Amino acid sequence: MSSSVLYDAPGPKARVRNRIFSVVGGLAVLGLIVFAVMRLNAKGQFAPEMWDIFNYAGVRTSIRDGVVTTLKVFAVAAVLSLALGVLLAVGRLSDHKPVRWFATGFIELFRAVPLLITIYVLWVLFLTYRSDLGLSGDNTGFWALVIGLTVYNGSVQAEVLRAGINSVPRGQREAAYALGMRKTQVMMTVLVPQAVRAMLPTIISQLVVTLKDTSLGYVITYQELLFQLQQLAGNIVVNDENPYVPVIIVGGVIYIAMCLALSALATWIERRGRRAKTGIRVADAGQPLAAADALEVVDQSAASAPDASAGKTN
Repeated sequence: MSSSVLYDAPGPKARVRNRIFSVVGGLAVLGLIVFAVMRLNAKGQFAPEMWDIFNYAGVRTSIRDGVVTTLKVFAVAAVLSLALGVLLAVGRLSDHKPVRWFATGFIELFRAVPLLITIYVLWVLFLTYRSDLGLSGDNTGFWALVIGLTVYNGSVQAEVLRAGINSVPRGQREAAYALGMRKTQVMMTVLVPQAVRAMLPTIISQLVVTLKDTSLGYVITYQELLFQLQQLAGNIVVNDENPYVPVIIVGGVIYIAMCLALSALATWIERRGRRAKTGIRVADAGQPLAAADALEVVDQSAASAPDASAGKTN
């Protein structure tokens, strides 16, 4: 009889009891969903008029602008967080204690502080010193959101890359040193590329988190997708009701589509990397020669060698 490390395998009575609890729990959750849908339907949230708002050009333009703003913040934050992650990972593995301590303290600090607090504090600082920093308009919210996402996700990416670097076989590092390469060359040309390839699924997963975390810009009134959806749901009135449910459903579908697209891109990159042909190309093997043919080839090579040397002399 097989058993798990965490718990003993359930017996016949325990299995029956678990099935009963699963069925009862599933029916309870289904009942809550049906109750919520019926209540929302009674308030007219699923009425056709609620969905007609998406036929207006102004509504579609607001959603489009929110998607573009979200993708712009994500693109900048993703690039900066990956660059910061590489620097912090290399710094944490440095032989110099001050560099290693600084990188470790930075990573632990911004991983521990909630991202929302980091974004809000940066936003207040940028608003306070806006004239000194040369910021105007929506730039304060943009850079507060981008930098907040960068320092948090960069710290997480640094730990991912550090784990990938440590997973590279030690023999490759020793072989690179034996070739006379410096530590920087070993790190950037041998270890980091292999770490990125090994940890690519985790890196992409964290980028998906970065994309979803752009919705925190709603708190600082930055006009990303979630803020635009909230404004639409709060300002539009249909049949004396605000269309919160249709707007939430449409917004959720957009976020899911963007995350799935990013995951599909990561899967494609990973498969392409596995199919990539690297290394020295080996010539195709020829047909085997008989003993007499082999001797003839050797004689021809020996005869052509003096002619080649004479040509070089002339």
